[in-house]
Amino acid sequence: MQDDKQYDDPKELNEDQLSCLNDETDGEYKKTKTSIKIPMPWRYKRYYMFGLATVLTLILPWIQINGNHFFLLSFDKLKLHLAFVQFDMQELYLMPFLLMFMFLGVFGMTVMGGRVFCGWVCPQTVFRVIYRDFIETKILRLRKRIKNKQQEPDMSLTENKIKRAAAMLIALGLAFVAAANFMWFFIPPEDFFPYLADYTNHWTVVGILVGIALFLVYDITILKEDFCGYICPYSRIQSVLYDEHTVMALYNTDRGGDIFDENHNKQFSKYKDLLKVDPTAECNTCESCVTVCPTHIDIRKGLQLECINCLECVDACTTVMGKLGKPSLVTWSSEYEVIDKKGKTQFFRGKILGYIGILIALMVILALMGSEKENMLLNINKEGRLYSTKAMPDGKVKVDNAYVFLLQNTQNEKMDFYFDVIPPKGMEGKISIDKPTKKFSATPGVKKKKVVILSTTDILVDDARKDTIIPITIKAYAIGHEENIVVYRDAIFVFPRADELRKHK
Repeated sequence: MQDDKQYDDPKELNEDQLSCLNDETDGEYKKTKTSIKIPMPWRYKRYYMFGLATVLTLILPWIQINGNHFFLLSFDKLKLHLAFVQFDMQELYLMPFLLMFMFLGVFGMTVMGGRVFCGWVCPQTVFRVIYRDFIETKILRLRKRIKNKQQEPDMSLTENKIKRAAAMLIALGLAFVAAANFMWFFIPPEDFFPYLADYTNHWTVVGILVGIALFLVYDITILKEDFCGYICPYSRIQSVLYDEHTVMALYNTDRGGDIFDENHNKQFSKYKDLLKVDPTAECNTCESCVTVCPTHIDIRKGLQLECINCLECVDACTTVMGKLGKPSLVTWSSEYEVIDKKGKTQFFRGKILGYIGILIALMVILALMGSEKENMLLNINKEGRLYSTKAMPDGKVKVDNAYVFLLQNTQNEKMDFYFDVIPPKGMEGKISIDKPTKKFSATPGVKKKKVVILSTTDILVDDARKDTIIPITIKAYAIGHEENIVVYRDAIFVFPRADELRKHK
């Protein structure tokens, strides 16, 4: 470990000294004679974020409230679970609002913090960090240092070939876990594992699992950060979302000096050459910000498409410049503040407030539409025949109307159901249910077809000119849960004209 010798002038540092400075352990709070403190690296904060996101992603599919998951889109059982509320596939009108909320949230995040999603939340980044920094570097020692992401292992060595094979095997195991975790949001764990056990009848599930796992291994071991720069569509739209207040990793050319010219060609590789042109330049050309970059860019070149705002370059420069008693040349800030020097970054500007307003509106719409969710689904279709009439022994004429009820139990348990008829005011008790005469059971998720016959022997309307359409309301409910599991549907009861009734006299 390097001692705490104070270097007052970067010119006094040779290459070995600069290397030692960059080799200082991250996260150590060290003070120089000028009291420059090296703060906790952003890399460690990212690790905490990765851990939190991983834990949440792993445990959420296992949490159920009243048999409902936080999020589940089941094509198998035609169900949507959202915030522990179950919806039927007929209620998928909620999905567009959910997708809009997600995309607008990411876009708003980009306008405010650049590709912070990529560097701090994206699964691609998480998997790469686990594979490169943890498996290859920390466990297997295939790579020498986490801080040097540009130097690839010498694969001509047999030892390194064995380590690489071991790393890929570990990655394959983690990939299967990640693939299963992803599928749990579409096939819940309580169904997923029985499907795997009965793989002969669920080859599709097994095939999707294997396909996702193999792609993940290919992605994190072969594609690597090329996925971020060349394949990910998000990287292609980020530049149109940026503005002068967008926070990103920025190199301060006023302090550090212009390492690159206007055409983005590198001008200086040695500090002495830079000083000849700009004696006030503070960048000591140690290349720490370059060697640590996972996407293989030089942040001193300016804003680049490949930058994922991981802030590794900020950590590297903070460590080196902190040992020199100076603040970092690479900071997480905006062009408005660092480059243009117009003042402080405005986080809550018009564009951001607009995104926030739209997101709040979408949340309200989702909440309102979700609150109108019905506890069962019921469709009522009237048969083609308007009515039938039949003479009764007591001299009255019985009028029947036939319907086909299509009911679906959206609960998680088998329940018994029945109906009531609510006629218009003044006709209470005059329309009854002839069929079915007793309750019936409905299995969760299965549509139940029932032929329902309503009848009356009373003279509801005395009209000799035409049949009369009487509006009625059908109340369907679960036996024992009449207050909670109930729906109402409008329907009609057709009563014949007077001459049709006289035919039976």
